[in-house]
Parts: sequence; structure tokens; C-alpha cells
Amino acid sequence: MKRSKHRGHKEDRNGDEPAILETENLDRQGMRGGPDPDTISLASVTAVTTNVSVTVIEARQLVGLNMDPMVCVEIGEDKKYTSMKESTNCPYYNEYFVFDFHVPPDVMFDKILKLSVIHSKNLLRSGTLVGTFKLDVGTIYTQPEHQFYHKWALLSDPDDITAGCKGYVKCDIAVVAKGDTIKTPHKANESDEDDIDGNLLLPEGVPAERQWARYYLKIYRAEGLPRMNTSIMANVKKAFIGENKDLVDPYVQGKTSVQKSCYEPIWNEQIVFTEMFPPLCKRMKIQIRDSDKVNDVAIGTHFLDLRKISNDGDKGFLPTLGPAWVNMYGSTRTYTLMDEYQELNEGLGEGVSFRARLLVSLGVEILDPSSPEITSSTEVQLEGVPNISETATGKVEEFFLFGSFLEATMIDRKIGDKPMNFEVTIGYYGNEIDGVAKPQTKGKKGGGDGDEEETELIHNSSEEEMDDDGGLTSVATTPPMKPVITDRNYFHLPYFERKPCIYIKSWWQDQRRRLYNANIIDNLADKLASHTLDSYEDGLNDVQEIIKTEKAYPERRLRGVLEELSQGCSQFLLLANKDQNQSGRTKLDRERLKLCMSEVESIGQQAKAMRSQVKKSTVRDKLKLAQNFLQKLRFLVDEPQHSVPDVFIWMISNGKRIAYARVPSKDLLYSNIDEERGKDCGKVKTIFLRIPGKKGFGPAGWTVQSKIEIYLWLGLNRQRKDYLSGLPNGFEENKLSRGPGLPCSPPISLTYMMKQIFQLRVHMYQARSLFAADSTGLSDPFARVFFSTQSQVTEVLAETLCPTWDQLLVFENVELFGEASELRDDPPIIVIEIYDQDTVGKADFMGRTFAKPVVKMADEHYGPPRFPPQLEYYQIYRGNGTAGEMLAAFELLQIGPNGKADLPPIDGPTDMDRGPILPVPLGIRPVLSKYRIEVLFWGLRDLKRVNLAQVDRPRVDIECAGKGVQSALIPNYKKNPNFSTLVKWFEVDLPENELLHPPLNIRVVDCRAFGRYTLVGSHAVTTLRKFIYRATDKQANNWSTTEEIIVVNMEAEPAFKKMDTVVKLDSCSDAVVKVEDDDKDGKGKKKKRKKGDEIEEEELDESMLDWWSKYFASIETLTEALKAQEAALSDSEDKDDIDVADGGDIKPDDSPVKGTKKGKGKKEKKRSALDPAEKRKPKMDELKVYPKELESEYDNFEDWLHSFNLFRGKGGDDDDQNVTDEDRIVGKFKGSLCMYKVSDDMTRDMSFDSNMGMFQNIPHNDPINILVRIYVIRATDLHPADINGKADPYIAIKLGKTEIKDKENYISKQLNPLFGKSFDVEATFPMDSTLTVSIYDWDLVGTDDLIGETKLDLENRFYSKHRATCGITCNYAIHGYNVWRDPMKPTQILAKLCKDGKLDGPHYGPGGRVKVENRVFMAPTEIEDENGLKKQTDDHLALTVLKHWEEIPRVGCKLVPEHVETRPLLHPDKPGIEQGRIEMWVDMFPKDMTAPGPALDISPRKPKKFELRVIIWNTDEVVLEDDDIFTGEKSSDIFVRGWLKGQQEDKQDTDVHYHSITGEGNFNWRFVYPFDYLMAEEKIVISKKESMFAWDETEYKIPARLNLQVWDADHFSADDFLGAIELDLNRFPRGAKTAKQCTIEMVTNETEMPMVSIFKQKRVKGWWPFVARNEEDEFELTGKVEAELHLLTGEEAEKSPVGEGRNEPDPLEKPNRPDTSLLWFLTPFKAIKHLVCTQYKWLAIKIVTALLLLAMLALFLYSMPGYMVKKMLGA
Repeated sequence: MKRSKHRGHKEDRNGDEPAILETENLDRQGMRGGPDPDTISLASVTAVTTNVSVTVIEARQLVGLNMDPMVCVEIGEDKKYTSMKESTNCPYYNEYFVFDFHVPPDVMFDKILKLSVIHSKNLLRSGTLVGTFKLDVGTIYTQPEHQFYHKWALLSDPDDITAGCKGYVKCDIAVVAKGDTIKTPHKANESDEDDIDGNLLLPEGVPAERQWARYYLKIYRAEGLPRMNTSIMANVKKAFIGENKDLVDPYVQGKTSVQKSCYEPIWNEQIVFTEMFPPLCKRMKIQIRDSDKVNDVAIGTHFLDLRKISNDGDKGFLPTLGPAWVNMYGSTRTYTLMDEYQELNEGLGEGVSFRARLLVSLGVEILDPSSPEITSSTEVQLEGVPNISETATGKVEEFFLFGSFLEATMIDRKIGDKPMNFEVTIGYYGNEIDGVAKPQTKGKKGGGDGDEEETELIHNSSEEEMDDDGGLTSVATTPPMKPVITDRNYFHLPYFERKPCIYIKSWWQDQRRRLYNANIIDNLADKLASHTLDSYEDGLNDVQEIIKTEKAYPERRLRGVLEELSQGCSQFLLLANKDQNQSGRTKLDRERLKLCMSEVESIGQQAKAMRSQVKKSTVRDKLKLAQNFLQKLRFLVDEPQHSVPDVFIWMISNGKRIAYARVPSKDLLYSNIDEERGKDCGKVKTIFLRIPGKKGFGPAGWTVQSKIEIYLWLGLNRQRKDYLSGLPNGFEENKLSRGPGLPCSPPISLTYMMKQIFQLRVHMYQARSLFAADSTGLSDPFARVFFSTQSQVTEVLAETLCPTWDQLLVFENVELFGEASELRDDPPIIVIEIYDQDTVGKADFMGRTFAKPVVKMADEHYGPPRFPPQLEYYQIYRGNGTAGEMLAAFELLQIGPNGKADLPPIDGPTDMDRGPILPVPLGIRPVLSKYRIEVLFWGLRDLKRVNLAQVDRPRVDIECAGKGVQSALIPNYKKNPNFSTLVKWFEVDLPENELLHPPLNIRVVDCRAFGRYTLVGSHAVTTLRKFIYRATDKQANNWSTTEEIIVVNMEAEPAFKKMDTVVKLDSCSDAVVKVEDDDKDGKGKKKKRKKGDEIEEEELDESMLDWWSKYFASIETLTEALKAQEAALSDSEDKDDIDVADGGDIKPDDSPVKGTKKGKGKKEKKRSALDPAEKRKPKMDELKVYPKELESEYDNFEDWLHSFNLFRGKGGDDDDQNVTDEDRIVGKFKGSLCMYKVSDDMTRDMSFDSNMGMFQNIPHNDPINILVRIYVIRATDLHPADINGKADPYIAIKLGKTEIKDKENYISKQLNPLFGKSFDVEATFPMDSTLTVSIYDWDLVGTDDLIGETKLDLENRFYSKHRATCGITCNYAIHGYNVWRDPMKPTQILAKLCKDGKLDGPHYGPGGRVKVENRVFMAPTEIEDENGLKKQTDDHLALTVLKHWEEIPRVGCKLVPEHVETRPLLHPDKPGIEQGRIEMWVDMFPKDMTAPGPALDISPRKPKKFELRVIIWNTDEVVLEDDDIFTGEKSSDIFVRGWLKGQQEDKQDTDVHYHSITGEGNFNWRFVYPFDYLMAEEKIVISKKESMFAWDETEYKIPARLNLQVWDADHFSADDFLGAIELDLNRFPRGAKTAKQCTIEMVTNETEMPMVSIFKQKRVKGWWPFVARNEEDEFELTGKVEAELHLLTGEEAEKSPVGEGRNEPDPLEKPNRPDTSLLWFLTPFKAIKHLVCTQYKWLAIKIVTALLLLAMLALFLYSMPGYMVKKMLGA
């Protein structure tokens, strides 16, 4: 991202300032902290890696004749092109592009993605633009799953708005930021979503028909511009631009004129631009720039969020704004040559000071392209507009801001101990550089240059000001003061009882109503979510807390919250409608008011309705809905038309600005109605100041710059009487001494007489999951507690991330000012910072948290319910990230008149003596019980080197709450990394309350020579809840011993019966045909199914079915399941909405039209998704396709063996948290834990092995040899590795020391390669337990690059109870495509499972029954072998039990079925970003069992050879193109050209039918097209070299489409293209019987036509229309062709060969063409007669006459001289 150069103005140059406008997208809940666009999080400023991947699939309906189109994809400055397809209007590309960016998200989301189609571009020509489509990246990111999948982008011509649609491009676009996973809809269903209109590439809620609109942005004037340069005034110019300067392609842009040398430029201009509406970018950017010869500098930037100034509901309104002032914020107002915060002025990051305000208004009108007066250009126009009246934006009122600093502590020591002061500014008032400007009488802001003295200004102020309060000057800064040391990191300012004050008078338009309404809604939202630090109001967070901590009655709390919400809503409706007729109300004000009223009303009603529905069971769902309310309210709060600018507080040290805070003015605004008052008005607020700019987000900004307690009040000057009322009582005002008789001014400081003395007790119990600050991966944490001006420290605990300090800190004599009762309700904040102690240097900051103490006044009783306080968890923050939690309690006790004697005593536990350190007293520390923790030590894996030495003799230490146990030593890690002793235990005292359990630490040390130990890595198990063994399960399962028999009747699924006879199969294929029909109505249905059917229909033979048939059928099922799930999901959402809403308009995307269409679609979709599945059941056995890794389905196979990652090294910081966590992993510890309370009556089974404790029936961990069989099916969406945007992938497999690189079988230039391979590898657990499957890119020269890899932990799979060694198929077969792969038969597996689980059974009974424990299963028992003989077997029965194993009591769990898993491929250098996916599965067979059979053959299907023969019989009604020179007749010399898509070079032409006068042509000509076809994928396979330099052939898969074109042959010029038709061989309209019945409808209205497939019908004959587009881009009929299509397989074609054209063998007869068409030139006289007598008759006459005249003239001139001579001489 190029930044504009940070350069100031040179002395001799004028600056001028444009204002820029951009549109882009704010709608990013995912990225922004909170709904308020001002809350700029770290995320929006730091650069992140983002990928945009675009797949261009195909284009359709491109406007133009016979073009050679290519698609260009550009984002910002990157352009990528597809290849060029020749002479087609519907090219098929299927090309994949990836754009990598590393910029801040805000910049990323403003980038514009542009798709354009270019016609016939080559090296020499730039090509002509057909049409473009653009949208911003932010819009894509806000889509579900951050992507558009298989959607059609509608192309329009940017220069001609009347032109309409220029074609469609079908594409997938996805934006992947780090850590996002893409869920791709499954790739096999490449059916054409032919319904273009239903799949347009537009966000939800945007209508399909976007209209053109005019945007009128009027820019009146600006004021309050900062003094750019003292020697010369600045020139202000205003530009109006669609994107940042660095984005080359702005969405729209325009500029105003330049206003020279002034600070209050007046433009009165409007910028008009024409753009589609709604625009696909959501933000308009207005920027004032300082115009310059070299480089314009931005002065300030403002974003208009189009969602906030328009509403697309039924009662919605078009974007409108103002006329209103918008405030711009940016860097500080001081003028420096090099502005380090320049990018703040560009709108990146939170502005740290007011820059200017601009008066603008925006209007939009939708154009009606048909009306004549509309110009079709989209040029930006600039026009003047009349001046606007003074009061248009509201009456100017005098506002008064008062602030008092009660304390300033925690000032960073780095700042130095120079005197410090604070400056408060509001807009351009109070800024010492600008001085104080008073408005002149007419209300215009007046002079006052910064260099005039303030006193002068006071003297010059007008008379009327004096009356009102005596020439009141503003005091905007506190007096400087030297800081005093608090402790080694912080200073504080010694205010003690004298608190400095500031006050500022300022003049703004009175638009308080806007702020009041926002405040009411804001207060509602705050009540709904107690999200502020200092408000412990109850709300949703409360409910969540209650649910999380499992306290009783969360539903009561939620009901209360909803009750409060509905009351608040009705309150809003009463208040919001006041002062309707106030001046300065704009259209937007009225519309927003309507919107807010209706929204709030509906929320209120829904909350009321919901309240009665809250039950214990539904509490979570209702909580979700309530959170939706919260989002809606937050969205309504943000007011797009500003009034009073925000207040900034700056800390200045020795004249240098250090840190700031920004307080929105609406939060401080006073109103005499409570609901309308700002939340911080007249309250003491704790504010943390932070470093401006980018630095404030990095580690530098983590230390608090300063913490201030400040009281602020803002209101009209005339409401001033109670501005001090919110201050803590007990003060005297100190005012500036004024002359006698003058009214008094506000105080410049307050002196407190009353002070309260308190004792603060801080009970620091423990912390967990802290940040790792040392290179060992641990920390030496201590906590520092700040309260008021004091601080104390806990002890340092070495080498732990989970310290238990158990320490009480007592702060004596804390002086707090103000009234006791106020302090009780709102005590000051306590800040706790956690540091890591280093032996040398300064302690490292590890995190910070805040707390409020529980306060006890002297006269209150110390006892329940408030005392003693409970320990609570506090979240620790480090920068913007979380860094652990702390368990502590805080109490603030007032010291009464009797001194400390009244305070409750501190009674610590007596049994420990820790010297001066006080432990946490008894009432507060948790109650402990004795627990036993058993540890299963299995082994260590993947240990990396430590300090360059290999780990050789590791040992594991487990520690919890000071007790622990050590594992046995592993004598030789290389030989066997498992432990010899499996189970050990220790006892420990833990709190009864599980939420307070301390973490358990796992550490691995390496025992080196001479008794040295090195820490290898450590892991903290933060929550032990999942390892707690609850003995009650035993009793619960006692029923399993009673003889209550449960019969599980498996419907005898027909699927078990094999299709053995033709008859059976036939009936089956009948069902298949039904499915077909079903397919026709649900057009969106995937048509994958049909291939399978065709095969069945042709050869009724099971031998035709192979593994791929099964795979494709399964994928079908998966996509249907996903669809049904989506439909169900959206249905349930609809239901919820109806349940609560009578129509919520708020959803920023809810256009009613779309909604209904969508709803209908859903129902149909669902219906069609379920039926076929039922009908299809008997067709084929399927496997399970998991769209993700197998581990995620089965909880990482940690059913009894857990993997704990071991960390080492320092933790990473915010900007790259995930990265470093990955890098810090140094190995894994495998084992498990089990903890339970120790009690005497632990019952034991008879077979209980006391050595194993709770870990019974666990296999042994001796080394074991395994055969691993890896099947790799295909990879999808690989990241391109070569310059040409493709890759040449091959598979590499690594397991232990075995490495297989399948290099010779690389697949050329493919990003979706089909591998279909299996590999056998032998391995020994535990040494080789991690399997790595990688995909490399083959390169001719140089090393091969890794594209991505995936790692599987085979050991956990092997030992898992889910039995992931070899998936169980859905049916048992001993031959055929579904053969049983496992060496153990189902009966053996079942017997083994029953034995291991100590179950009773299996007992096989007659009639196909089997009993296990108390369950009876039934299933058929016959099976047939290859010869079709039936045999009896129990395997079906056993298999049925295995498939329902999860229903077996006590030991049941889901067994892994036969499956294919889809694993993401990752690249170590690009962590977190998927580089593609791989579909595969793994079978494992122990070597000590019987050997498995040969591997399944999954090699890819070979395409089948076909030959398509097309006979062109006749044409009719072909457009007549030529005028005959001689005979003047219209005629055409017709010929027909044809080719199969993708094989343009094999195009074939008929001979020419010359001189057709009627458009009829006779050909009897045969085209022959051999091609290779994949039935399963409906694609033609073409292998060809991409260019002359290509090394090898590339395989393309292209849909089977036949193109026919009709041309007019010309002898000398290029032939003229007349029309074309493209037939998709899988579904094309049936040809008409006669030429008459053949209409253009067959192309334009395909959906209504009966469709045929050449692969089913084999032979089709009929008439088809030729079409082309006319000037209006409409399709028109340009001819008809009678053709016959005949499809043969390769063998059939060899048996009956035919010749091309009319050649042997099997020649066609010559057409009977009228001879005139050829022989006219044999009758020259006839032609001449025609020429002379008819066509050129008059011309001939004219020529003859002219010749006669000429002859006469010539004769005259010739004879005249001689004649004259004769006359003269009289001869």
C-alpha cells in the first residue's frame, strides 16, 4: 500500500485543499470492535495477509457478433487475464486466480474488484471493452462464508447508461483473511446453474435489476481548518474521489474547484455523478485536501456509510443527507513540517484531533433511461449551487463545556518529570494554537488568529456578550504541575484537595434532538448489554455469566432484561417525537426518526412477546435473539449528521503532546430528561489516555500513558445552572478574581473540604493462562495493584503461567474526596497489571485488568449478602488481545471515627506461616477438598531440538496446586518414545467449586549428563472439568443389568438385496427415471446422478459400477444434505422472525421482493432435496463424504488418549498471535488425566486392575507394526504455483523414515487434479505416528515447490474407540464395487468389541436377529457370491449392530464409516491460510493380524471415446447480406460452420450455397467430431499443448457443447457472420418438426422447451434457430438450420465409418440446388439488360445526355475560332 509522502509545505508554496469522496464498505461486524465506526480496533490499522481468490468459470450472452472474448480480473493495481476463446459468445474458462495482499483490513475492504470482458485483445491491440462489473472487497467479506459461489456477475457498459446488460460472467469469489476457513460447497456438482437471474452476483437484498442513479453531492463551505502554515495562508481545494489515492481505480470521483488562501472556503458547488444504484460499495469518502503543485495532502477525511443514510425496507428511503455539517478528525492541529500522523487524515485509524467541518448535502435520484433528456454519459459534472441560508442547518446556540480533573495517576515514567498539563478542546475551541474565536453578530464564525492574545479577544467581544456573563474567557488547559513518583513505572500528579477545572464556550448549530434520540437508544442498548467497565448494570452479559457459571435461574434474569427493554422502547416513542418543527431539520432527520420509531417499537413488542416465551430450555436461543436486538439498537445509535464535535483531552508535557482521549459529545450532552442525557454527563469518569496514531496499538501503547478521573458536562450556556451538580460533594469553588459587579465565571479549580479515609483490601488468589514472556515458554509473574495514588506488589512466583499468589494486599489510608454515599455506589477503579520479573532489566508487561471494589461504609454491618466478597475471575487484556484471567476479590472499607478498630479482623488460615506476606483470609478463600488426580503417561511425540541438542532422556512432571508426580524416565527417546509405567497418581487439596480449580501444569524436562535438567516445553491445562470422573454414571447405568429388552428393528432396507437379475435392475432403473423427472422440475438440482443412470440403462450390469460411481453418488447425497440443512436453517430463521417480528425492517438487507422469491425457492428446494434421496435408496451403496477433516467429526479421536501441545519460547503479540503459537510448539505429550474426590466407598469391579486406576481396558503401548494404506482421490482449489497461474501437482507422502514422491505422475497445469492413487507404507507406532501428505508443484528446472501439506496423527486414530483403522461400509458384499476391505469380517469385529467392552453377546438367533447386552437387532442374513449363489451369513447382522453401535449402553460410540475426508492444505510460510484441499482416506492394518486384500482400485475413469456426426441438411430464412452488383438482388452465399466447444481448431465448414435469394440453402453435408467424454462429470476431455513452448500436454475438461454458425461467404473481403446457436449436448431443446415451427423462443425461452440429451437419445433430427444480437442488443432470428445429430461410441464408429462432407464411405447425395444460383454469369446479356434497363436506367439516360452535351460543346469550341476568322475576314 503506498502511503502519500509525509511532507509538509515548503515555505514558498501555497497549499490548497480538496475534499474527497469515496464509497466503500463499512459493513464489517467481523472486523470492527463494536458497532460504532469510531471504535477503531488494532485490527483495522495493522496490516494483515489477505487472499482474494477468483475463479472465472464461463461467460454467457455476451453482446457482440462472433467475438474472441477474454476476462480481466483486477483488484487495485493487480490485473490478471484469462486465456482468449475464439469466436464464441459464451466462452468457458474455468480459470483460477489468487491475489495476495498485505495491508490493513480497512484499506483491503476499500479495494475495488473489477471484472471486465475484453474482445479480441492481442499483443498489438488493447482490445475493445464489452462490459464491466465492480464491487468492493468489503462486500464480499460480509457475505456468508466470505464468498460468492457460482454466481453470475452482470456486465454493464460504464460509459453508456442506456445500454442495458452486456452479458454475464459466472464466477466464484472468496476473501480469506488469516484464520478464516472457507467452507466450499462441494465441488463435484458442476451442473450449470442455468437460472442466471436467480444466481446473480449481488449481496442479499440488492434487487437483481439495478438502476442507474444520479448522486448529487452539494458542498457549501468548510470552517475550522487548521492553520497549515503561518507565513502564507493555505489554498483550499476540494476533491471528491471514490477511493484512496493509492487505489488506481476509484469507484467514482470528482473534484470541486480550488479556493485559494482561506481558512473558511466557500464553494457552493455540486458534484454530480452517475452510478448504478444501489452501489456495490458501502462507504462514500469525502476528503478535504490541500492542493499543491507536487502532491495534495489530505486535511481531513469523512466516511458516509450509505447504510446509515438510506433504508431499503418497504417504508425505506433513498440515500439523503443534510444539508448538515460533518466533522472531520485527524492528526493534531499543530502545523509541523513532517506530520507523523498524516495517515489519520486519510481516514486510517482514530483521529486524535478535530480538523475541520464541512457543510454538505447529498441527494440521489433514480434515472429513467427511457426519457429523452437524459444524457447517457457517466462523466462527473461540476455545477454551481445557490448559497444556503444561515439557519438551514439549525439556529446557532452557545454551548458550554465544563470539566474538572479529580485525579491523574499512572502517568508513564518514560514521559519524564517535566511539568505536565491537560488541554481539553471541542472542535476548534479551546485549542491554544487557534485561540478563541467568537462568532460575529450575524452568527458567522469570525476572525481571531492564533497569534492574537486571548485578552485582546475578550476586549473586542461584542456588547451583548458582556451582559450575559461578563466577557467570559475560556480556560481550556490546566496549570502545569510536576509529577510525583508512584512506583518504578508510574508517576501521579499531586492534586490532593485542589482539583483543576477547565471550561470552554463554543458556538454550534443546535441539533441536540439528534443526539438526544441517539442517547435514548444508546442507554437502552447499554442497559441491554452491560458492556462498559464501570457499569455493573445487569444485562445480557449478566445472563451469559449466569449460564457460564451455571448459577440458577438465568431465565429469570433474561426475563427481567427483556421487560426493562420493552419499557425503555415505549419510553423512546414518547420522547423522540418532541420539537418536531425545530429549524434545521433535514429530510434524513425525519426519515431516520420514522425508522427509529418503527424499529424501536417493533423491538419493544418483540421483547414483550419474547419475555413470556423464555424457558430454562430456550434461554440460549432467546439470548441470541436478544443479542440481535442489541446489534440493531447499536446500528440505530450512530447518527450520520453530526452536530457538536467530539471532545478531546490531551496530556501535554513541557509543551509536547503525549497522549489523548476522545469522548463523543453525545455522551456528555445535558438534558433535563434523564433518558436523553448522555451517559457520562455530569459523572466522574475514568479515562485512560493513549498514544496517538499507529504506535498506540503496538506494544508501546500497552503501558497506560495516564489514567485520569475527570468530570465533564456539556450543555447550552443557558442551561448552565446545574453543571456542577454531579460532582462529588464537599468542595468550594475558586474563581478568577473579576472586577466588582461583574457576574461570576465558572471556577478554575475546586478545593475539597470533605474527604473520606478508606482501607482497601485486595485478595489476590491466582491467575491462569498468562502470557509466556520468557524464552522458556514460562514467565515469572507478579501483580501490581494501583488504587488512587498508591500501588502495591504481590510476590514473584518463578517459572509458571498459572501463579497462585494467595496473598492479601492492604492499602492503608486511602483518601477519597466526595460524599460517602456516592463513593459507595460508584467507587473508583482498581487497576491490576501483571508483569514478568527479569533478573536484569525492567519487568515485562504481561497484561492488565480492571476491577471495582465492594464498598463498606463505617456504619454498615460486615456480613452477608455482600460480605465477605466472592472471588471472581477477571479477564486480563494485553493490547487488544486477551492474555489470561485472574481470580481475586476487592473490598474497600471506610475507616470510621473510631479508627481501624471497627474494621473486620483479618483471619488467615493458621496452618501456614509466610512471614510478612498475608494469605487470603478464610471467608474469602475457597473451601478445599481432597482430590485424587490419576495421570496416564503414554508417550512423547515430535520433540524438537532444545538449544541445538536432541532430546534424549525426557521425563514429564505434572503439577497442580503445589503437589505433583513425575513420570518414568524414557531411556532412549529415539528408540521408543513411550513411557514404561502407564499410570501414576497424586492427591491434592482443590476447591469444591469446579470453576475455581487451578490449572494443571505439564512440563517436559530432558535429563542431561551430570544431573542437569533442561526444560523442553510446558503445557497448562486450564480447565480440568472434562477430566473429572463422576461416579454417578455407575448407578445411572445399573438399568443395563435388568433384563429389559429393547428391540431395535432395522427396516429391512431393500438396499441389502443385491440387484441380481435383469428384471430387478429394470424396476430399479425405473425409479431412476423418476428421479430424472424430478430433476426437471427442481432445475437447480444437481444432475450428477444421471451419469450413473445412463450407465445402468445402457449395460444393465453391475460390473459397470465402480468405486467412482459410489463416490459421485455419495457426493450427490452430501450436497443434498447440505442444501436441506441450509433450507431447514433458513426456514427456522424465518420461523423465528415470524415468531417475534411482524416485519423487522432493520436488517440492512431485506428487500421484500427478494424475500418472497427466496422463501418460495427454499420450499421447492427442500422438497426436491428430500424426495430423490428416498427414491434413490435402492440404487447404489454409498460412502460418507466428510466436507472437513475426520478429526473434527470425532473430537480429534481423543476419546481416551489426549494430545497436549508443549510450548516453549516467548508468546507472540497481537498482530501475529496465531503465527507464533504455532511456532512455539516443540512437541506433544500424549496421555490423559482423571480426577475425582477421594472417598472411602469407592466401589471396584471384580476385574479391576489397581495399577491402572480409572484407566481400565487400555491397550498396551509397546511398539506395534502397521500397514498404512493411503488413498488420495483428488485435490481442489490449489494455490497456483507457476507464473501462468496454474500448477503441475504431484503427491508426496512422508511417514517416519519412509518418503514417497510420486513425481513422475504429476498432472500438468491443473489446479483441481484428479489423482485416484493409493500408497502402502509400513510404519511402527509409536516412532512413526504422524503422516504428512503434501502436494508439490513439479518444475522442469529448479526444485519443486511445496503447494501445501496436511498432517494426520495416525496413532490416535489407531487406538481410538471409534475404530478409525478401516471404515465400516454400509453393506457387506464379498465382490463387486462395494467389496468388504477389512481383513476382519463384521462378525469378528463385533465379537472383539463385545469382549473388550465386557458386554453380553453377541447372540445370533434365528430369523435374522442378534442380541447384544439388552438390545436386539434384526437384518437379512443372505449374501450372494460372484456366481450369484446365495449363502447364509451373520455378517449382515453384525454389520447392522456395528452401524448402530452408539446405541449400545455404557460402551457404545459411533464407529467410523467408510468415508472420504476433505483436509485443508496448509503452507508453513503462510499459516492459517488454506492453499487448497485434498480428498483422501487412510486404512490401517496391524501386521500381527491377517493381511488385508489388495488395495481398492480408485484410478480415475478413463474418458470414453465417442463420435458425434452432424448432418447439415438444409437452412432456411437466412438473412440476406449481399446486394448483387449486377442484378441488385439481396442474396447470401450461405455456408455453415460447426465445432465442439474447446476444439475450435477442428472446426468444419460445409460447401457454399451460392446466391441464395430466399435464404434457403441445401447442403447434405456431414461433420464428424470424435471426442473423449467423461460420463460422470459431463465433460469432454481435451489434451493439448498450451503453447508452442509448453513441455507437455495439458488436460482440459469442458462441457459438451456443439456450436453451429451460419456465414455469408465473400470472395475478396472477410466472410460475414450471420448467426449462431450453441447446443449443450446434455440438455438442448428438441428440434422443431418443420421450419415453420422453429422459432427464436427455442433459444430465448429455454426453460419452457422440452429438453433432450444426445447421450440418451443417440439420434436427433429437427430444425433449430440461428440467432444474433442486433443494435439494441436484442436477440433476433437470423436463420434456421435442419440438422441431424447422431452419437456413436468409439467402437460403433469404427464398425460403421463415414466420410466427412459428402465423401465415401456412406456418402450423402448431392443437394438439389437451383442452377440460376450458379449460372447467372453464363447469360451476360441478360445481366447487362438488367443493369441498363432496370437498375441503372436513369443513370444511363443522364450519362448519355451529358455525353451529347459535351460533344456539342467540344465541336463548338473546335469550330468556333476558324468560323470567327472567316467571318472577320469576310471570306
